[in-house]
Amino acid sequence: MYRRFLNNDDYLSIITQDALSQLVRKNENRYIQAEQAAEASITDYLSENFEIERELEVGKRIQEYNRGISYPPGAYFYFEGQICEVIQAINGFKAPTMWTYWKEYEGDIDPKSIPPYSQLNNYQPGDLINYLGVVYICEIRNGFDFGDIRIPCANVWELATTYQWEAIPYNLWDVVEYEGQFFALVSTNNFDPLVNPMESDCWGLIGDYDNTIDTYEVSEHEYVVYQGTVYYPVVNPNADAPEFGKNIRLHDPRNYNLKKHMVQLALYELHKLISPNNISSVRVDDYEHSMLWLKDASRLKLNPQIPRKVDNKKEPLTDWQMATFQTSYDPYQNPWQV
Repeated sequence: MYRRFLNNDDYLSIITQDALSQLVRKNENRYIQAEQAAEASITDYLSENFEIERELEVGKRIQEYNRGISYPPGAYFYFEGQICEVIQAINGFKAPTMWTYWKEYEGDIDPKSIPPYSQLNNYQPGDLINYLGVVYICEIRNGFDFGDIRIPCANVWELATTYQWEAIPYNLWDVVEYEGQFFALVSTNNFDPLVNPMESDCWGLIGDYDNTIDTYEVSEHEYVVYQGTVYYPVVNPNADAPEFGKNIRLHDPRNYNLKKHMVQLALYELHKLISPNNISSVRVDDYEHSMLWLKDASRLKLNPQIPRKVDNKKEPLTDWQMATFQTSYDPYQNPWQV
């Protein structure tokens, strides 16, 4: 699936919302078609000398805020339609599990040769990842698209001890199963062990875990039922709410020149999709201006404010050298970094 560098509001810097709506005509796929064409032109011209792939990735990694992701400082997401930078770590919710999703790999392998873990990726059994310098192997599929992000060594729930209910004395906060449901003894006042949990006010029904709730307390008695098993949290399992001035701020990390010219090229492509023989002179002028900018940048006649590709000696790349591609920083690799 194509990940967009631009967002819809970027177009409003040079075109009105009404005019844009007429171009798109409620078909969001037209944005993708136009931006893919624009990106192809930009990449063709700039990929030889500049780290254009890395710059494009900066924007493509910005996605809508997801309560299941833990964001470290330096991460970005869309929140309330705006691009925000995380200035203080934001925890995502962590669901209970009785399964081991990741196991430390026992083979002899250099961690640096293994791709780092990222919360934005999907993993299948047998996949190897490098997390904080330790190699792990995936035991159960998990990841962003599965809606089940499982960070290695980040299980914050413990299994509770449960009993099948019998007409015997119990201690406060004991957990029993009765007719397929779980109950905790919440009071010993007037407790009658002969009365089943359904009919006794001393027993409280334990509710199912709900990942939309952010009020779970770290307590041995904060019981939840998840997939037929009872758990309690030993570390905060809740998602932190984004708050401006507290843990996020407005900031757009995308390259300004790249954004400007991609919008102009994409708008030209949008017009082509509607009426290729009747494109306004304004859009044609913007297109030609952006193409000239790309040509001059590719010939090093101007500085596009994009990092140059370098060789093994960290020298700017010339046309006869092979580039050393460096992996860009991905904050989703280490969500606990502060």
